Amino acid sequence: MASNIFIAFRYLTGRNRGGGRYLLSAVAGIALSLVPVIVTLIVADGMIRGITDRFIELGTGHLQIWKFRNISGKTDAPPISDEEIRAIALEDADVRGVWRQREGLGVIVGARGKNGVTIRAVEPSFWEDAGSLRYLTTLEGEARIEADNEALLGGELARLTGAQAGKTIRIMTARITEDGRTVPRASVFTVKGIVSSGYNELDAMWCIISYEAGKRILNEPSAGDPFVVKLDGAYKNLSSRAATLNWQLPDNYWVYKWSDLMRSQYEAYEQTRQLLLFIMLLIVIVAAVNVSSATSMLVIERQRDIAVLKTFGVNVKSVRSIFLWGSFLTGLLGSIIGICAGLLIGCFINQILRGIETALNFFLALVSGWSVHILDPSYYLQTIPIIIDWKTVALVGAFTVLCSCAAGSFPARKAGKTRPVELLRKY
Repeated sequence: MASNIFIAFRYLTGRNRGGGRYLLSAVAGIALSLVPVIVTLIVADGMIRGITDRFIELGTGHLQIWKFRNISGKTDAPPISDEEIRAIALEDADVRGVWRQREGLGVIVGARGKNGVTIRAVEPSFWEDAGSLRYLTTLEGEARIEADNEALLGGELARLTGAQAGKTIRIMTARITEDGRTVPRASVFTVKGIVSSGYNELDAMWCIISYEAGKRILNEPSAGDPFVVKLDGAYKNLSSRAATLNWQLPDNYWVYKWSDLMRSQYEAYEQTRQLLLFIMLLIVIVAAVNVSSATSMLVIERQRDIAVLKTFGVNVKSVRSIFLWGSFLTGLLGSIIGICAGLLIGCFINQILRGIETALNFFLALVSGWSVHILDPSYYLQTIPIIIDWKTVALVGAFTVLCSCAAGSFPARKAGKTRPVELLRKY
């Protein structure tokens, strides 16, 4: 086997006249095909993680504790206070915060117009959480609510409604009268600050007020009122933590993970990611098929070597093994080069995109005065987080090598079946 690998390596690194140029061209093709795969993987994972982190750190939290009515007909469980629930949740050393949150729908009326929003009423501890501080950027005013008549608006929502820090807005919600009728309720709030999460979809849908104000203007039957739990790790052992907390709480309480609350949205992200990877892997398959033609040309140019080897007693399996190892080394070398180049580009994708955008805008300013945004903040994150899924990267590399070996197996089998007498007569 060692001699077969040595000969295959010499064929790969041999001079152009010796047939090595075919395998090297296949290496280049595989490397070029893997670069967009790795860059797409990094960008897709970064976008999904960046958007998901903003939703769970500023919205759903990592876990939510909901109270349900007892519909079994049995006597309700003994009442438990909010402080007792907090104490139970904080028994886990990884829990960094627990607070009440009420969420409902409403309409904000500003100087420029009105817009439907999701109203989120949170307790003061929300502003002390590291995740909230990390993803909220203050654009105007202050990013902290101190009075029950103060509100924070997302930057895009403020732009749509014409709201400004220090000015007043009206929040329209619905209330249920004693006779069961639903009537509108108008409440006046002062805009304490305008904030941004770095993602316009969230900035256009959220209005944040105090929890006491939320209890006043949001009707309880139609507004969710869970406990939001934050953990040190949002993606580590979440199911076991939720099960443990659920076991400690009374029967009429239930714990939901953020992945349960965002199931449809998160699955849509994952399906889009998988579709992109599938399309990119088709390019890798096409590049790996080129290994077959490269190995075939190598077999043709190395027929004299094959004849000499067989004359000296090398069997069919060993000859076939030489060219199989050549296909393996071709796929391996192409995978290493392509993955390294893809990781390098992916790690600097933000700088690369900003540089391309700056160059395009400079050229367009000279020609037409227009400007372009490669990552439009209305649809994408302003900065793509760099997330490298090493497991998937390794699987992509292994898949590429496997395709190269499969593609090279056909000409390798043909080389093993070649008769040395015919070759010696020819040469």
